[in-house]
Amino acid sequence: MNPFLQQLTIALAPALLPTFAVLIGMMANRNQIESLRNEIKTEFAAQREVWRAELRRVEEVLDARLRHLEER
Repeated sequence: MNPFLQQLTIALAPALLPTFAVLIGMMANRNQIESLRNEIKTEFAAQREVWRAELRRVEEVLDARLRHLEER
């Protein structure tokens, strides 16, 4: 092997190994964040439906009370 390439390899190896480790860690972290984001979106959608149902019920009660007052 060429002495220059050997020296270059020895010089770059300590810098490349941690870089690859960090990149792999970032990719794993990104997948976890994406999974958490999807879970949060699902939870918010479910909560939105609960709120809509509750607000619909409040609206029905208020409409019934208004009708009762108008009938008097």
